[in-house]
Amino acid sequence: MNRGSAPSAAGEELRVDACVIGAGFGGLSAALALAERGAKVLLCESLKYPGGCASTFVRGGCRFEAGATLFSGFDEGQPFRTWIDRHAMDVTVDPIDPMVELRTGAMTLAVGRERSSLIDAFCAMPDAPVDALRRFFTEQRAVADALWALFREPALLPPLSARALVAHIARLPAYAPILRVIGRSVRSVLARHELEGFEPLRQFLDAVLQITVQTASDDAEAPFGLSSMDYYFRGTGHVRGGIGSLASAMVTAIERSGGSVRMTDRVSAIERDRDGWIVRSRRGTTRATHVIANVLPEALEGLRRERYRETAELAELVANGWGAAMLYLVIEDDPSLPSQAKHYELVHDPSRPFTDGNHVFVSLSSRDETERAGPGQRTATCSTHVYAARLRAMTSDQQRAYIERVQDAMRCTMRARASDVYERTKREETASPRTFERFTGRPGGYVGGVPRRVGLAQYGRLWPTELERGLWLVGDSVGLGQSTLATALTAIRTVDSIAKSG
Repeated sequence: MNRGSAPSAAGEELRVDACVIGAGFGGLSAALALAERGAKVLLCESLKYPGGCASTFVRGGCRFEAGATLFSGFDEGQPFRTWIDRHAMDVTVDPIDPMVELRTGAMTLAVGRERSSLIDAFCAMPDAPVDALRRFFTEQRAVADALWALFREPALLPPLSARALVAHIARLPAYAPILRVIGRSVRSVLARHELEGFEPLRQFLDAVLQITVQTASDDAEAPFGLSSMDYYFRGTGHVRGGIGSLASAMVTAIERSGGSVRMTDRVSAIERDRDGWIVRSRRGTTRATHVIANVLPEALEGLRRERYRETAELAELVANGWGAAMLYLVIEDDPSLPSQAKHYELVHDPSRPFTDGNHVFVSLSSRDETERAGPGQRTATCSTHVYAARLRAMTSDQQRAYIERVQDAMRCTMRARASDVYERTKREETASPRTFERFTGRPGGYVGGVPRRVGLAQYGRLWPTELERGLWLVGDSVGLGQSTLATALTAIRTVDSIAKSG
């Protein structure tokens, strides 16, 4: 790939090595990795701000997170830390402690930055099976260590080179704990350690797995679930001013590296051409050797006007995943509230599924983030999962009534578990999957990608997804999947594959 001149003015036909569609973190990562390699790259985004489902938007003069609030990938060697340092990005990541506070009524569990403190907290609980807990966390750490190490070395992720295969063979002893749990659920691992009846651990697992692998411990594929338990300990932090500040910094890095970014440039069609691809968008026509679509499978089918076996299968999996109901709050600050940013996982009834307002993730901005709201105010983003398939089967009126019931349940959960925050609400905005669909272009307003449910099929989708020669799909429904770190790594491996293909 050779860097050419910058794309010409809007309305003219452009020629680029790669056109990236969608400035979510998968698209941002692909565009930046391409630009760093010297490719002539154009990134098109339909919104006026970057970040996609992990963006920061302004409403009523206040800054809110669209969806994701805690962010991973900031450990040494992980991609966002590397890019921040390499491009001197003006981004501050606050190492908050605790990372999150789980409140279920029966317990309040502060999850700090060190996994040892979490283990000690469980072991100190009444009637805790200490020996079984320590055995379980020893096995869990062995699985997590083996998998998180790959996040520091993307070259070891699929597709595998000869050098990567040699490296993996040398690591086989470290992979033994993974082989023991492949094809099993996290719940079955708990059962083997006789921990199924220890409710505090189960509640913690169901809460953290619901926001990481998008399913509860009963259904989570064990290697993914056990490694995701370390989410709070492996390079996760709070981005000062909102995750959108990182997205905007990545846009600047792409442009400084020779790439081009066009906001408010909705793509309407992708067409095959003799020499590659034609991308038609609001601001002109682009000819590209490669197209990287950071969109949902269903959206790509609409742009391409063609259905592929891979996108059909993925679209069905996404449709059996999740949407989200949101509450965006402006909070009157008070000395009793923590000064640092605070993230809560709230559960109203631990015996019920952690969905539909029974489980709410709340992120409160810090007192120092004065740009978030007016004087003496802070913002809070509150989210819960809703079943996408259930929504899809409803009429518009039924969907509206259902989401209103879910949002009422969210308010009830917050009153019961976080009244110290909720009682200070001065203003409330709401959002639904329909809102996400309208403002992010994601069909159905789906969030979170494909749940990592138990089964060997999970391992056949880890490779970069090339649908036709030069047409690639990235994002949270392919490759490594759900988190922003995972989408970034999938994008990096896709760019590596493009570079090898010439």
